[in-house]
Amino acid sequence: MSGEKTEQPTAQKLKKAKQEGQIGRSQDVGAWFGMLAASIMLPRTLGSAFDYARESMTKIPDVIADPDPVVAMGILKDGMMSAAWAVLPLALTMMVVGIAAAGAQGGIRVASKLFIPKFKRLNPLPGIKKMFGPQSLWEGTKALIKTGVLGGVLYVTVKDLVPLLMTAGRLPLGTLLAVVTDAALTLIRAASVAGIVMAAADYFVVRRRTNKQLRMSKEEVKQEHKNSEGDPHVKGQIRARQMAMARNRQMADVPTADVVLVNPTHVAVALRYDPEKGAPRLVAKGQGAIAAKIRELATEHRIPMVQDVALARALEKSVEVGQEIPADFYGAVAKVLAFVMSLKSRGSAAGLHRNPNPTPVPAI
Repeated sequence: MSGEKTEQPTAQKLKKAKQEGQIGRSQDVGAWFGMLAASIMLPRTLGSAFDYARESMTKIPDVIADPDPVVAMGILKDGMMSAAWAVLPLALTMMVVGIAAAGAQGGIRVASKLFIPKFKRLNPLPGIKKMFGPQSLWEGTKALIKTGVLGGVLYVTVKDLVPLLMTAGRLPLGTLLAVVTDAALTLIRAASVAGIVMAAADYFVVRRRTNKQLRMSKEEVKQEHKNSEGDPHVKGQIRARQMAMARNRQMADVPTADVVLVNPTHVAVALRYDPEKGAPRLVAKGQGAIAAKIRELATEHRIPMVQDVALARALEKSVEVGQEIPADFYGAVAKVLAFVMSLKSRGSAAGLHRNPNPTPVPAI
């Protein structure tokens, strides 16, 4: 059936889908990569924050000794700035990871059409269908897998930590904090790696579902191709109009010609020669009805017509309107122009004349 969506989406359909925000993208990819990056940056961030805090704490005794509000506000301001500088690398890393994850899943594009209010988005039926459709089934399965995997990672990470915590009273506080911190970072990193693997699977499922939604029927592909390339009927009309305009332009140049070479009835070629502009130039040409119109204008404006079958055919086939004649035709055309000048000198140039001394022309 022509209505079945069996064809892959075209480039134009994909471009339109991106503009409308319909991109196969998994939100989990950016989230898990962000968590992994955070676990790597967190020790440095906490270290910088503790250093700044320690530096600020050393100034508190001075404030207590001399409680000046200006000094206290300065310490508070420096503390807030220090905290901001400590967190800045982590924030920038998270932002870069988020942008990279979005770019890797189909590029970064602001879907402006999503900001346009549409009443069909208020329709609850599509949402209800999703709740009981394949997408809902996949989301539920994904949640179960995610819970199971994270539970396993948590168990493996914590099982070796519990005996240590049971004997925590024997350990110095610094050592205990270091052990707990390392265990927490290990847990976060292991969970992030597992989450990235699950996010990759989710991405392929979402991408496949989106591509399936964007599939087109053969009729849609044909119609889109027609729209992009243009309707052949319309293109034919445009081409015919362009040809008509070109004919009108060359007909307007016929009265400026010095001679019209004819075949004698089927082909007509009008030439104009201006010594200051180089070689003779073809200003109009045609066959059949166009040739008849050129002869009619030549008669009306008393342009000499010279019958030279071989030369007229060769020029009509090899030279375009507006071009100078090739060097191979210089000799033959020069004899025609000389013949025309001799006719003008006798006052009998108008009308049709046979070339008394035709020159062989190059084979086309």
